[in-house]
Amino acid sequence: MKKNQYFLILLTGFLFMLFSFDAHAQKKSNSNAPVFSEFVYQGEDNIYKNNPLKSNEFYNPILQGCYPDPSITRKGDDYFLVTSTFAMFPGVPIFHSKDLVNWTQIGHVLDRKSQLKVQDTGISAGIYAPAIKYNPYNDTFYMITTQFAGDIGNMVVKTKDPFKGWSEVYKLNFRGIDPSLFFDEDGKAYVVHNDAADRGKELYNGHRVIKIWEYDTEKDQIIPGTDKIIVDGGVDITQKPIWIEAPHIYKKNDRYYLMCAEGGTGGWHSEVIFTSDHPKGPYKPAPSNPILSQRYLNPNRTNKVDWAGHADLVEGHGGKYYGVFLAVRPNEKGRVNTGRETFILPVDWSGEFPVFENGLIPMEPKMKMPEGVTNQTGSNGFFPNGNFTFTDNFSSEKLDYRWIGVRGLREDFIYKTKNGLQIKPFAVNIKQVAPTSTLFHRQQHKAFTATTTMKYIPNSEKDLAGIVCYQSEKFNYVFGITKKNNGYFLLLQRTEKGDSRVLASIPIDVKQPVKLQVKAMGDDYQFNYSTDGINFKNLGGTVSGDILSTNVAGGFTGNLIGLYATTANDASPL
Repeated sequence: MKKNQYFLILLTGFLFMLFSFDAHAQKKSNSNAPVFSEFVYQGEDNIYKNNPLKSNEFYNPILQGCYPDPSITRKGDDYFLVTSTFAMFPGVPIFHSKDLVNWTQIGHVLDRKSQLKVQDTGISAGIYAPAIKYNPYNDTFYMITTQFAGDIGNMVVKTKDPFKGWSEVYKLNFRGIDPSLFFDEDGKAYVVHNDAADRGKELYNGHRVIKIWEYDTEKDQIIPGTDKIIVDGGVDITQKPIWIEAPHIYKKNDRYYLMCAEGGTGGWHSEVIFTSDHPKGPYKPAPSNPILSQRYLNPNRTNKVDWAGHADLVEGHGGKYYGVFLAVRPNEKGRVNTGRETFILPVDWSGEFPVFENGLIPMEPKMKMPEGVTNQTGSNGFFPNGNFTFTDNFSSEKLDYRWIGVRGLREDFIYKTKNGLQIKPFAVNIKQVAPTSTLFHRQQHKAFTATTTMKYIPNSEKDLAGIVCYQSEKFNYVFGITKKNNGYFLLLQRTEKGDSRVLASIPIDVKQPVKLQVKAMGDDYQFNYSTDGINFKNLGGTVSGDILSTNVAGGFTGNLIGLYATTANDASPL
């Protein structure tokens, strides 16, 4: 045998051993990946128990949980609705309906890393206030939004068919937030948005303006030099109105109507309306503003709905208008754990200005259905509301759209196996501003039970898997199994303002699957476990859901319930 041939054989053998070792190491590194074989979420709110539906009624909100900043559009018999998602991934869920009552989620508008650059942003950064509009003059749907991530800013994507996905991002050359498109009958297009007052002209904290630009649909860009401020401050600047934002333009009877949110997305939130003879103004406010708000009502009212605003209008069948908007349902301590939800109301536009019907009095949990509509929510593939149970055994080929990640693709860490869903743990802790290996479901009720079955044997104290309640990277609970010395432990960790402490821990047998459960009754949360699959025991007692509320944690999201795995655990059993 020649010398070079001998060398080649040795090299080939060495490479084979190297690759085999690497494959073995990879397999070994994945051996601590938990497998989740079932997840059951059950809503148990008294408001639904005490207010059963009649045959001609449906529940409001139509989208429970963190589905804020709704926007709606229509093409023919089809309605499409989108909401904000911040650093959730994929971004901007899109829903479809034929009747404004029964909704189906058909996907997400931003479902690729090329569209969504949120990998290093806080949970309340990312995608703000998407606005969806159909342009009948070129038969195209547009979704325009602000992305506080990846040096993107204001952006637009488009499609001919919302069922078939959306384009790559077109970056837009203007500042501010909450952009919305308007397509006029003469073929011209416009963008309206919230912006800061001109330099040196800000009069008070919260002083904002609404600005308009002409928009070039061929280049998908604003036309430089066409910008104009059309609202300064709000309805009456002498009253120092704050946070005029979320503008939309509509046209009716040859008049232009500008609708905006005013008062900030909190207790002073409202919706106001202006009118003009031209899309670029001047705009005159309606004499009876606001046209939607809950801010003047008794703060101690029962079944309280609050923070109503950030609305969008659509003309329904038969010429009847409807408005979608965000609002919240605080728990018994006034805390908002379910986040800002999507509501709908009919709109009376028989006079000069539109007014939300019953939008200025305490809102009811039930509404009359439009004539000829049958309530199918929760069946036939339609999104559920009221009290419902969502069960997932992870046997479907396609992951349910309700499951989301944070800052990164779900597909980067989930794997379907014959025994359930495996989550490959990242070396990232839930408290880091990075993509985490966590699969999330929104909290959609004040009272709920979420239970998962997990098979998991951690290799070291750096390994942990379980269930989390996550308001943000700085406010969360972790309920999971880890290792210490030669023993396995279940622990409960609370993180507030980024500071963590373990509340309780207990040795646990990991030879068989373990059921982990979080149960909430308003502000009271309990974390329970079962090693026999039947009988549950509590760990840590009753703990407060305060850190899972917007009131305490700040930001714009609601609580997310996550199936979590990490190889960067920092929680040690007591």
